[in-house]
Amino acid sequence: MKKYNGYLIDLDGTMYRGNEVIKEAPAFIKDLKARGIPYLFLTNNSSKTQDQVTDKLNKLGVEAHPEEVFTSSMATAKYLKQTSPNARCYVIGEVGLMEALHREGIHITDQEDCDAVVVGIDRNITYEKLAKACIAVRNGAAFFSTNSDNALPTERGLLPGNGAFTSVIAVSTGKQPTYIGKPEAIIVKEALTVLGTEVDDTILVGDNYNTDIRAGIQAGMDTLMVFTGVTPLEQLETLPIKPTYYINNLSEWTL
Repeated sequence: MKKYNGYLIDLDGTMYRGNEVIKEAPAFIKDLKARGIPYLFLTNNSSKTQDQVTDKLNKLGVEAHPEEVFTSSMATAKYLKQTSPNARCYVIGEVGLMEALHREGIHITDQEDCDAVVVGIDRNITYEKLAKACIAVRNGAAFFSTNSDNALPTERGLLPGNGAFTSVIAVSTGKQPTYIGKPEAIIVKEALTVLGTEVDDTILVGDNYNTDIRAGIQAGMDTLMVFTGVTPLEQLETLPIKPTYYINNLSEWTL
């Protein structure tokens, strides 16, 4: 079993399930810290700030610090800074996305006359917000979305995710966005830049084949799938490309 110099670690289904910690998670993180192995918590959640994500982890008993969290909003902001540094962006999203864009110096405008439209989950979405985004995209604005998650698991059941909001604009305009979060490779590449490790020496750990594992595969990275969340063990044989490794839970993994 190969030893890795860095880890990208999913949250929901890997560290916790909803508001319940996965019991093997705290010890896994403590072991990484004790060995001095760098890692980032990698999440598609665009609504939360680093501090908010860290607060939840610590309350659940998983030791975490803000600099160890990397969200799809952060990846989006860094990608925009590289590809469209002077763009005036009309943004649909919550505090996590707004804060990430401000940190990278992205110009945010409330006008539909803009250079780019950026969409993250917005639980205060309105018809007018979607209308402005559609007009801007039709007029030639570049189109970005933090992630393509169509549904979010909650205590109430599956609720609309950012992919569902994004699809309204895509269907209306006939234009597809550049997605940033998992399963796209963009978020992985941006995270590696922050982590400071090479793709060949880093492993992505997650429970969801269609987001976590596919992101690692598309980025050319080794993957470790745990069966503590979305994808059950019974589906393993049907997967088109298998993860590099798979385990029942994190206690079975040797660093």
